[in-house]
Amino acid sequence: MTITATATTTDLDLGPELSRELVAPRAPWSAILRTGQYLTIVDVDGNQAVDFLAYDAADTANAYSAQATLQGQDSVFLTAGSVLRTAEYEPLLTVVATDVDHHDTLGGACSKESNTLRYGFHTYSQHACADNFLAELSKYGMGKRDQVSNINWFMNVPVDPDGALGIVDGISSPGLSVTVRAERDTLVVVSNCPQINNPCNGFNPSRAEMIISAGTAAAGSAGTAGQEEGR
Repeated sequence: MTITATATTTDLDLGPELSRELVAPRAPWSAILRTGQYLTIVDVDGNQAVDFLAYDAADTANAYSAQATLQGQDSVFLTAGSVLRTAEYEPLLTVVATDVDHHDTLGGACSKESNTLRYGFHTYSQHACADNFLAELSKYGMGKRDQVSNINWFMNVPVDPDGALGIVDGISSPGLSVTVRAERDTLVVVSNCPQINNPCNGFNPSRAEMIISAGTAAAGSAGTAGQEEGR
């Protein structure tokens, strides 16, 4: 697969706006996107990582697979043109526009356990993305076994020539965004990352905004879905 040149959200006609929700720092959010709808994620205040899961809404066992996605595009980063795939290589979402150069697939989600390992036992009580994901997944009858590898929108995780990963200052700034299109009905789950022990949020977690647009979805049903299913 060839990644296309970066497009910005302003280049696109996303159709009528169905919903717009501000996600507080450290908070979760979720919605079911109908086929053809768009989700635009806005880094409101800048330098904020937004952790993200995706599942086939009709069969949540059919979830985003980092391995299949990266193998399908021959790159560890997501950019305009990237297709988020399941383990069966079925497309869930396509990145249609991004205001930043690339997004992370390798850094994972923070948890009490990883915080303790990396930063010391005194961090164990800190709220983490894993907690947000579990709380939001429970609304759909899902649990810890259903949590798969995640994407980190706006997070900067460079890969050194020796294979080592770094977590460094983000590459975003206030108001920049990324937009994905649903290739099938897709459950999307967000953790507006609460991490304060590394630079991924500038040591100060901030707000994100979720905008659902109708795209090519049927106008009547899409409007109801976008307005009622965002949480």
